[in-house]
Amino acid sequence: MKLRKIFLYVILVMALLSAIRVLTLSSDERIYLKRFFLWNVSDIDDHKKFPSIEIKNEPPVFHFKKSGVPMDVGAIEYTVKGEKKSADIAELNRRHNSTAFIVIKDDVILYEEYFNGYSRDSINTSFSTAKSFSSALVGIALAEGKLGNLADPVVKYLPELKERGLDGLTLRHLLVMGSGIRYEAGRLLGMQVDLPGSDMPRVYYHPDLRSLALAVSPGDQAVGEHFYYNDYHPVLMGIILERTVGSNAARYLEEKIWKKIGMEYPASWSVDSERNGTVKMESGINARAIDFARFGRLYLNGGKWNGRQVVPKKWVIESTAPDPSDRREWLNHQKYREYGAFYKYWWWGVHRAHGRYDSMAIGHLGQYIFIRPDKKIIIVRNGIDRGGVDWWPEIFQRVADRL
Repeated sequence: MKLRKIFLYVILVMALLSAIRVLTLSSDERIYLKRFFLWNVSDIDDHKKFPSIEIKNEPPVFHFKKSGVPMDVGAIEYTVKGEKKSADIAELNRRHNSTAFIVIKDDVILYEEYFNGYSRDSINTSFSTAKSFSSALVGIALAEGKLGNLADPVVKYLPELKERGLDGLTLRHLLVMGSGIRYEAGRLLGMQVDLPGSDMPRVYYHPDLRSLALAVSPGDQAVGEHFYYNDYHPVLMGIILERTVGSNAARYLEEKIWKKIGMEYPASWSVDSERNGTVKMESGINARAIDFARFGRLYLNGGKWNGRQVVPKKWVIESTAPDPSDRREWLNHQKYREYGAFYKYWWWGVHRAHGRYDSMAIGHLGQYIFIRPDKKIIIVRNGIDRGGVDWWPEIFQRVADRL
C-alpha cells in the first residue's frame, strides 16, 4: 500500500511539473502542443482544421473528353506487405481505401471513380503533393527574373540565416533535399516516432511557421552531402517567394497557374494560423482530384497549356528528369530508392527500362499524380491512407502498360 501511495505521489508531482512547464511556454508552443495531441495523427480532413487562403479558378473550364467504352485492364497484380495480391481496378480501390482514382490517356478520361463517400466535387488534402506545385512556382519565378538562379545562396534572400553555418546553402540544395539543415525525428525504444519535439510534426502543426523556419540550424551532415527529405525546405522557399514576387504562394499559384489552365473548381492553400498566415508550402493545397489531373496534364505537355507556355519547358524537364551525377546517399525514404525512385526539384520519378522514367507528385497517405510521358497517361489516386499497398506506382505502371 505504501509503495502504491509513493507511486501515486510521484505521478502527481510529475503531472504538476508538466503543467507548470506548459504554463510557462509561449502561446505558440501551447497551440502547437494542443494541435499535436488533439489533431494527431494527420488525416485527409486536415483541410477542415487549418485556416486557408482561397485560390480562385477562372473560365473557361477545360474538360477532358470522356471515353464511351469502360476501361478494361483486367486484374492487376500488386503487393501488400510483400504478399502478392490481384484485383480489378474497382475492387482494388475499394479494398485499399481510395477516395478517387482517375485514368486519362490522350486527354480522354478512361476511368474516373470515387470511393468511401467521395465524389467529383469532394476536396482532397494534397499533403506533399503540394511540393510539386511549389516547384512549378519556383520555375516561374526564375523565368520572370524574380529569383536569380539556383546557385544563389539562400542568405541572399534570407539574411536572417547569415553566419549560422548555412552560408553555403543554395536554392538548389533546398530543391534536391540536400540542405544539411537539422531535421530530427524522435526516437522511442529505438524506433522512429513523431514525438512533440520532432521536426516533422512541428513543421506541420506549428502556428508560426515563419519564425520556426527562420530559426533553423545546421545538422550533422554537410550541406549538399546527402539526400534527406526535409519539410523546412519548401517553407523557406515560400518565404523567399513572398519576398521576391510580392505576394504569397497561394496568390501566385492562383495568378500563374490556377486561373490559366481551366481548373474546374476553386481550391485553397492551408496556412499556419489566422494571425500569421504563412502558407504551408510543404503540404497544404486542397483541391479536387480532377483538378490535380489538370496539373498533371500541364506537366505532361511540358508546361504548355493549349499553346500557351505556363511553366517554362526547360524547368519541367529539369524538375522531372533523373540526374545521373546525383550519387548521394539517402538518409531517409530509402524504401522508395529500392523501388527505383529518384528525386529532383520536389518531384519524384521512377526509372523504367531503356532509360525511360515516369514522374510523380506524391503526398502522405497515398496521394498521387502519376505521369507516363511515352503513353500520354495521367493517373490520379487520392486516399484515406495507402490502404496497406506497398507501392502504388507499381499499380499505375501496370495499368499504363495495358493501355
